[in-house]
Amino acid sequence: MKPVDEDRLRELATMRRVRDRIDREYANPLDVEALAKGVHMSAGHLSRKFREAYGESPYSYLMTRRIERAMALLRRGDLSVTDVCFEVGCSSLGTFSTRFTELVGVSPSVYRERAANVDGIPTFQAKQVIRPIRNQEAPRTDAHIL
Repeated sequence: MKPVDEDRLRELATMRRVRDRIDREYANPLDVEALAKGVHMSAGHLSRKFREAYGESPYSYLMTRRIERAMALLRRGDLSVTDVCFEVGCSSLGTFSTRFTELVGVSPSVYRERAANVDGIPTFQAKQVIRPIRNQEAPRTDAHIL
């Protein structure tokens, strides 16, 4: 293998470790600085390499993970939107609600209300309609979870 290929593989392995850490620790206070420190990089370098590898920033990936988990908690229906916000690691209800609406197309409270009305949906169908949209905003008009 050429040295360039080996360097690229090492870099991709490092980005995979960062992504895995985000997946495991999404509910913890994480920021790009902490992630970068964990892999001995500057925050700017990590952000560039992560975007190159996955097509989005580490922060965007983290927020998507948090919103995916929030969607599951909201469908469960036993927590308030505020409780869900803090449960998934967000410290600002406003930022959480804004990002949730951008990715899902409806506010967390509307999503929770609509999810309560769709008992019995098969799991394979639910997985297709409940994932947040990545790398773009969800349409704001006529957004439905089904």
